[in-house]
Amino acid sequence: MTTPLPIALVQTSARHHAADDVDAFARDARRVRAAHPAVRLLAYPELHLCGHRPSEDPERVMTEAAQPLDGARGARLAALARELDVWLIPGTVYERGADGRVYNTAPVYSPAGELVAAYRKIFPWRPHETTAAGADFVVFDLPGHGRVGLTICYDAWFPEVTRHLAWQGADLVLNLVRTPTADRVQEVVLARANAIVNQVFMASLNAAAPDGVGRSLVVDPEGRVRAETGPGTEEVLTDVVDLAEARRVRARGTAGLTRVWDPFEDGAPPLELPLYAGRIEPGRWRRGAGVGGEAARGVIE
Repeated sequence: MTTPLPIALVQTSARHHAADDVDAFARDARRVRAAHPAVRLLAYPELHLCGHRPSEDPERVMTEAAQPLDGARGARLAALARELDVWLIPGTVYERGADGRVYNTAPVYSPAGELVAAYRKIFPWRPHETTAAGADFVVFDLPGHGRVGLTICYDAWFPEVTRHLAWQGADLVLNLVRTPTADRVQEVVLARANAIVNQVFMASLNAAAPDGVGRSLVVDPEGRVRAETGPGTEEVLTDVVDLAEARRVRARGTAGLTRVWDPFEDGAPPLELPLYAGRIEPGRWRRGAGVGGEAARGVIE
C-alpha cells in the first residue's frame, strides 16, 4: 500500500537573490513550507541557485558557482532539508565533478538531511550550454509513496531518457526547467506525450520571468493535466499524487485499453534498432526487468 504524496513545485526566478545565495533560498523554502505544511516533496527550477543574469557572463558564473556535491553548499542544503522535514530538490546546481569537469546536476536531499540521489543533465542544450554531459539515468525511492526519476530541461526532448526512467520503475518523472524561449509551447506538449507513452506522472517545473516563461504543469499517467500555472508569473504549484496510479495504468491500460509495456508475445524475436546499433530484447522490455536490478538509483560519485 502507498500513501498519496503532497508536492510543491515552486515556479520562481532567482531575481530575489544573488547566485549561490543559500541564505535567501532557505528563507524562501521556509516560506513555502510554512504556507503548505503538508508538503512532502519540495522542488525548484533548473539552476535556481546558480543561474546567470542577463548582464552576467555565464561561463564566469558557472566556474565560480561550481562545487563538489559534498561541499559547503551541499552541507547547507542537506541541513535545510532536515530542518524542513521534506524531500528537497533545490533545482539544479553547478557541480564540480571528481574528474574536474562541471556538470548541471539535480541533487535530492531526504528529510533526514542525506544526499540520496544526484542526476547530471544528459543532454545539455548545445551549443549554448557548455557543461559536461551526464551518463546515468537516475531514480530514487520515496518510502511509502513510490519511485521518482529526474530529468533536466532539454532531456525531455529525447524520448530515450523518460523511457529509461519508466523502465527503471519511475512512477513520477520530475523535469526541472529554465526555459525563457518560445519553445515552452512544445515542452508542454512533450510533458503530456512523455506521460502518455510511458504511463508515468510527469511534473515539468519551469522558472518564472525573467529566467523562464512559466507554464509549469503536472500530468497524470494517461496524459491528463492535473494542475498548471500561468505564463511567467511566480507561483507555487501544489498537488497530491497517488503514485500507485502509474502502476495501475500500466497493468490495466491507458483508458483501460493500451498497455505499452506489454507489446511482445512470448518468444518474440528481438527487434533490431539500427539507430542505436542495438536491439530490444522482448524479455528485457517489460518494466519489471529494471526494478531492483539494473535500475541506476541515486547515482552519486
